[in-house]
Amino acid sequence: MMMRGGRSLVSSPPAFSNDAKKLLVCTSNTVSVFSTATGLQITSLEGHTALVTSVVVVPPSSPAAKVLCYCWTASLDGTIRYWDFSVPELMKTIDIRVPIFNMVIPSFLDIPAEDKGKHRDLFAYVFTEDTKETQEKTKALRRQIRKCNLSKSRLVGRLILGETKKPEVLTVSPSGKFFGIRNKCKLHVWKVPDQGSEHAAVRKITLHHTKKITVIAFHPTQRVIAAGDVTGRILTWRGFGNIAFDGNNGVEKQKLINIQEDKPGVRDNDDADSCTTWHWHSAEVNVLSFSSDGAYLYSGGKEGVLVVWQLDTGKKKFLPRIGSPLLYFIDSPDPTLSAISCADNQIHLLKMPSMGILKTISGIKTPCCYPEMCKGLGNGIAFDQTAGLVALRTENYCIQFYSLFDDRGISEVQVCERNHQPGDDVTVIVTAVALSVDGSLMSTSEVKLAEEGIGGLVCLKFWQAGSQNKEFSLSTIVYEPHRDAGISAVTFHPSGNMVVSSSFGGDFKIWRCNNDIIQSDQMHQNFSWTCHAVGSYKKRPMTAAAFSADGSVLAVAAETLITLWNPYKNVLLAVLGETLTPIVNLSFLGKSDNLAAASCGSNPQLSVWSMSKLSLSWSYKLRIEAVASAVDSSSFAALALLPESSNETTFKGRDGVILLYNATNPVPTAIWSVKKAMGGALGFLQVNPSSVEEVDGKTPEVLLAYMNGDHEYVVFDPYCKDAHEVSISQKEGLSALELKGQGGQYGYASIYGELPEFDEKRPETPWVPSFPSERPWETIFSGSSHNLPPLTKLCSAFLESLLEKRTAAVE
Repeated sequence: MMMRGGRSLVSSPPAFSNDAKKLLVCTSNTVSVFSTATGLQITSLEGHTALVTSVVVVPPSSPAAKVLCYCWTASLDGTIRYWDFSVPELMKTIDIRVPIFNMVIPSFLDIPAEDKGKHRDLFAYVFTEDTKETQEKTKALRRQIRKCNLSKSRLVGRLILGETKKPEVLTVSPSGKFFGIRNKCKLHVWKVPDQGSEHAAVRKITLHHTKKITVIAFHPTQRVIAAGDVTGRILTWRGFGNIAFDGNNGVEKQKLINIQEDKPGVRDNDDADSCTTWHWHSAEVNVLSFSSDGAYLYSGGKEGVLVVWQLDTGKKKFLPRIGSPLLYFIDSPDPTLSAISCADNQIHLLKMPSMGILKTISGIKTPCCYPEMCKGLGNGIAFDQTAGLVALRTENYCIQFYSLFDDRGISEVQVCERNHQPGDDVTVIVTAVALSVDGSLMSTSEVKLAEEGIGGLVCLKFWQAGSQNKEFSLSTIVYEPHRDAGISAVTFHPSGNMVVSSSFGGDFKIWRCNNDIIQSDQMHQNFSWTCHAVGSYKKRPMTAAAFSADGSVLAVAAETLITLWNPYKNVLLAVLGETLTPIVNLSFLGKSDNLAAASCGSNPQLSVWSMSKLSLSWSYKLRIEAVASAVDSSSFAALALLPESSNETTFKGRDGVILLYNATNPVPTAIWSVKKAMGGALGFLQVNPSSVEEVDGKTPEVLLAYMNGDHEYVVFDPYCKDAHEVSISQKEGLSALELKGQGGQYGYASIYGELPEFDEKRPETPWVPSFPSERPWETIFSGSSHNLPPLTKLCSAFLESLLEKRTAAVE
């Protein structure tokens, strides 16, 4: 079994079904169908092999046809597909063999009444990439607007409506008579030709502006087009195309037009009657949409505020404090329902016209962008092994709890207050998050950045889960727990009543809470944490910490050393040998007596130490990004980053591998190659038999979750031989280090594969090609170890090469 999730919900605009009861959302290679009543996913359309860029729902031809659920989708895989999303079922596939960045189908919307009973070809306009490289055509203009006949499953000849340097968004008018794109400071509008002819001429006008245009929208009934720019202004052209689009001699009329004619606000000789400007947004406008009756205009941008403009009066009202930049606004066939997509991977369903938020479809939050000086403080990800949840930090100073099995957000915990203005600079960084084994307790550390070298504050916070779904309440705040030093790690004791925090300032502290208060059901909100002990070792920075499975031993990394402590008595038990570079990750391996340590720097290392022998068992020179251990076994997984030189050839662009080890065996039992390993995380999850499906009649005991640097994830059974690849992207040709059923192989076979059967009739060939050399001893041992000749042959050749041959005659 393999479950994928964490995909973006806002890569493309969503679409409502005809009855407004479903919302179709482009999610990577699939289209997810959500219920607007519950906000939960119902089904998905799977078949595309690359990012789905457009979804268009077929409108009903009559009121009775609203129950029909058909849609068209376009993808970067070069295909357009026709679906019945109520089943779901793929009805038709059109392969145009070029990536499709955007698609609109105006023919749905503009059907004359007398033609509704006739069969006419269905046309779509697609934004594609010209993949043919020619000497005459530069790479500057390789994005093209093409016309596609969906009925005949082909592009229309060599008809190219326009070319741009990069893909732009095609916008179609609600009437289906016009479509347009923005191109820098220009706005191109095409009139959709009559349905009768495939090769009918397509007329085009261009409107000009002084600033870069970011978004456009068409009025549903009038010839009015609105555009937003990078400065936050909204321009509205009225009566566009009255000259070029009306009559057959529009070009001649345009030449004869009186340039001195009064056209307020219209630049140059643009084909429009007037142009007005509104300005409220402080940054670029990302969202523009007219209401279905054409009386209002919705706008939004980086401020995270939805603005409603009354077209006749210019008056406006607001939906403030959305908390994230707006990307799309979608009207539904139901006038009381709309949707807005936000940059924090959330889609809000709005009740109109009051604009109250009915439901929120919450995707996983994207990784945070932090200042350069704060990088390397950890990825801020913690796994709740029992509930199948992951806790990760977000840009708005929150911790999001996300269900890996249900692929949806559960709740958010506001770690510290932040203004709802998304454009504010980041002033607080959540550096660490830790969960107790049962997931009922949480601890976070945060750093308030100094402003101009003044200020700066480190806080350690303890949280208690309430009765609701992961709704945590703050119980204790500790300001400057390690003086002015930053916190390197926070770890819970297996019992949950003890926490250790280590610092770069050279000490660690053990915190304990009052068990009596935790056990009292009426005093959950009043328990507190206090410092139980303080420890240090030769004033070295403490860089990592971990408790053993039974909680009797605390391991704290003092840079390159591992110190072992009794956490109850705060007594130093032992010090383990030195590594080459500072240790950044410690993990006890289940219930075994082994400890895994990962160090970073110029000489990174993964090492496994035996607690019973107090010595190093084995180690590899690997750059480790994350380590996870299974609770009830000695197995552990490590996420290793690959050298950049090997990514492009051997691993097909993948930059990391997941290595599954048994603590006592240095040979990995399984290997998977992955993409976007930088910033990734690993975690073992305990399985609830009712929440997962059986494989070969058996329910897996434990699952392994891998989350990449973009917070896309995959959950799979690491001990299943059928889990061949764990790439978040589409499956490609796999490299030698990907898992190919190696779960039961050891030693030589696990690294190089099975030996071929010996063929006695095979002609003898030299093991290694030989080249004459003046110094054969320098090259005789070069080459892969499994390709070298037998040792007996090597030794004789090596010794003979060292002997000097006498060439002088003996007298």
